[in-house]
Amino acid sequence: MKAAVMYQQGGLPQYTNFPEPIVHNEDEVLVTVKAVAIKHLDKSKASGKHYSSDAPKESGKVIGGDGVCLLADGMRVYGMGISGMLAERATIDKDRTVKIPNDLDDATAAALPNAVIGAAMGLKFKADIQPGDVVLINGATGFTGRVAVQIAKHYGAKKVIVTGRNLASLEDLLSLGADEIVSVMQDDESFKAQLTVIHAATPIDVIIDYLWGHTAEMILACVKGKGSFTNRVRYVSVGSMTGDLIQLSAANLRSVDLQLTGSGLGAWSKPQVGQLFSQILPEMFALAAAGKLKVDTVTVKLENIAELWDLEVDGGKRLVVVI
Repeated sequence: MKAAVMYQQGGLPQYTNFPEPIVHNEDEVLVTVKAVAIKHLDKSKASGKHYSSDAPKESGKVIGGDGVCLLADGMRVYGMGISGMLAERATIDKDRTVKIPNDLDDATAAALPNAVIGAAMGLKFKADIQPGDVVLINGATGFTGRVAVQIAKHYGAKKVIVTGRNLASLEDLLSLGADEIVSVMQDDESFKAQLTVIHAATPIDVIIDYLWGHTAEMILACVKGKGSFTNRVRYVSVGSMTGDLIQLSAANLRSVDLQLTGSGLGAWSKPQVGQLFSQILPEMFALAAAGKLKVDTVTVKLENIAELWDLEVDGGKRLVVVI
């Protein structure tokens, strides 16, 4: 079969022949792959930078962790790969599949799950979002951030505040449910002043952070208390696009009712992951099929994987390989 194979960490995947994967037990099933999204997670694992990365074997490793595929009976499902998914065929976990609505196209169905995982799992299980909450999404102009805005509103957020670099993309988020935008391109004092005014008027309950780094330090400074009663702030780190480390003042932890946590591989319980597949993803697929959850994709062919691997897709879109 044809596949995208990585032979060394940090290199480029190669479009080449590779042995078809073998089903090893009754929990696995062989599928025909239709579409796979290229995500930051895939690139990070392939480069060896993600904490869950494995080095490729000498014979190479097929990349791609999930995608849209066909079962033997023709049913179209989203599945989590046991073997690499950027290939004509793959093995998936039977317990980690979701049927895809007929009205939902392959590219959207392939692109959505990782963003849903990066948004809904943090909002629902780590932040315990409640109807009426005020939500701040730090780094909302990327694909997952755009989905997070819509899911936060779907879960009942009263107000969604978004930060990002690209002003045009930030303004576009207003059409997806964002209520207020804060540019991270302004100087630090202006950023903190704007956010402090917002927090004073409508106290922020939930922070979903895809950037971390210096912006996280500034946001934490803005929610720091001054000795009086504070609202409960649930801060969830999901990504670290602008830096893995921050300086955290102990006063931040003592002066405000702050819950600081993370949402990612290893941070969820088995029941929560089970709920992702049984309830959350089916609900989000249905919303997308009905036009109530909107995403933009750019589709490419598997044979072009090497030259497209490092392609930067603008405007919060997701690159999807169709097979």
